[in-house]
Amino acid sequence: MSLQQRIGALSVTPMTAESGIFSGDTILATMSASPGWRSPTAGLRCAKDNDRVSPSPPLSPRIGVMRPDLSVACQALMKEVREYKEVGGAGTQVKEKGVPVYVMMPLDSVTKGNAVSRRKAVNASMQALKSAGVEGVMMDVWWGLVEREAPGEYNWGGYVELMEMAKKHGLKVQAVMSFHQCGGNVGDSCTIPLPKWAVEEIDKDPDLAYTDQWGRRNYEYISLGCDTLPVLKGRTPIQCYSDFMRSFRDRFEHLLGDTIVEIQVGMGPAGELRYPSYPEQNGTWKFPGIGAFQCYDKVSIHRPLSSPPSNCIFLLPILFYMLSHLKAAAEAAGKPEWGSTGPRDAGHYNNWPEDTNFFRKEGGGWNCPYGEFFLTWYSEMLLSHGERLLSSVKSIFDNTGVKISVKIAGIHWHYGTRSHAPELTAGYYNTRFRDGYLPIAQMLARHGAIFNFTCIEMRDHEQPQDAQCAPEKLVRQVALATVEAQVPLAGENALPRYDELAHKQILKASCLDVDGNEGGEREMCAFTYLRMTPDLFQPEKWRQFVAFVKKMKQGKNGEQVEREVEHLVHVSQPLVKEAAVALVH
Repeated sequence: MSLQQRIGALSVTPMTAESGIFSGDTILATMSASPGWRSPTAGLRCAKDNDRVSPSPPLSPRIGVMRPDLSVACQALMKEVREYKEVGGAGTQVKEKGVPVYVMMPLDSVTKGNAVSRRKAVNASMQALKSAGVEGVMMDVWWGLVEREAPGEYNWGGYVELMEMAKKHGLKVQAVMSFHQCGGNVGDSCTIPLPKWAVEEIDKDPDLAYTDQWGRRNYEYISLGCDTLPVLKGRTPIQCYSDFMRSFRDRFEHLLGDTIVEIQVGMGPAGELRYPSYPEQNGTWKFPGIGAFQCYDKVSIHRPLSSPPSNCIFLLPILFYMLSHLKAAAEAAGKPEWGSTGPRDAGHYNNWPEDTNFFRKEGGGWNCPYGEFFLTWYSEMLLSHGERLLSSVKSIFDNTGVKISVKIAGIHWHYGTRSHAPELTAGYYNTRFRDGYLPIAQMLARHGAIFNFTCIEMRDHEQPQDAQCAPEKLVRQVALATVEAQVPLAGENALPRYDELAHKQILKASCLDVDGNEGGEREMCAFTYLRMTPDLFQPEKWRQFVAFVKKMKQGKNGEQVEREVEHLVHVSQPLVKEAAVALVH
């Protein structure tokens, strides 16, 4: 979309480039399972998008004259663009400093019927975000919605409309390949399970789910212990994820690299590369508990595949579950007695480190030879899962112009202790004596992926000090790891924050001042803001957000920011009002 078209979209009327005068007299209210699997594409069937998309809402009554507030605002924006071009000079390539801001869309932006949820609200919201200088949006592309009905049957209906909507408003898209369940984590406002055919397979064999030492199953994400086992109607989980992403690539090929600029690969619960060690569902875990290891499924057994490949009818020895891997690793280390189970003295989900023999400061099992063996194995299993998925996604999206990213959880509680227990149970082998984030950064660097990290908005003193929370120190450690591994770092806020203090902390962290050289050249490559909600569009919060976006894009020393902010707030006011009302309803 051209610059004139984008600015004309503020009034949803055409504007000629020559005259700069708006014409037209209307304003649209829309601102408002078979035994033998044939892989990978031969048998795939993609639903017709138009068959699944509900019709657009009716238009509002026509307005006879151009709204003066929008007319003035759009002309002012054109003046601002002309001034920018004069500074850069004709044809001059000016290197932009600053961090582009994306905004996360609601988790339920696509309905279970594969249509856009609250279409009018999303349209108005996108237009408001664009007017504020936002670079783009992040949206979850749910495996549990698109491939819900049957293996290999993909319904992209709602996402087709969302992508086109983003393109229309000139917004870029970070598309999250969400292979996890929505519901049961911090901030989950809706429930979207895994595809029902995948859940059926887990019901038949519960060891496909992550399992704690008390036998509790977690259905948020299929256990990485069976990544390479064809347990999902004849396909492995990695094959399922790969086929899904390949179908996405083929359906949205015309938008890749232009509108769709980033693919974030979901690698665990909440889309993060980690184990589901702190599940909130049913009150299992509460902050700031240490969580629990997730590797107590079963040791090697035999069972028939539910849908084996047509040329493969036999009982398969299962050496792919977590405890089977542990057993093999222990035998290879010459310590077979270490391979029968994970730690049994690591406490419960809501214990603190000093409550347990394994995590306590003095003489804790984490710091003995067995503990070092187990934690190395546990964390390397997670890294291997990341390697497998990144190898797949890299081959699928090679030469498409999109960036690849992976999200890592910001587990900042008990960071000040020696053992860093919550990080260990999540799979990050990070202690006072060992850097657990450098191996992750190095793994991402090998595949050219972005390290996306959360809790960027948090400050140490805002968190419970008795739990030795230290988000700022954690962010600094991660930044140092990405510098050493030479991998780009992007950020997100872990919790919804709309206040100026959080914005200031994000601005500070985005500069990656790892060497005490404030104002240095290194910055985050992007920041994604949680989340597009009615709260964001409340007048004062919106003003603060617009100022935040402006400062992020211009850097900390941007002049005349406040004056420009007031101008942009005035420009976007009609859109913001409409978005706030529509999102509520």
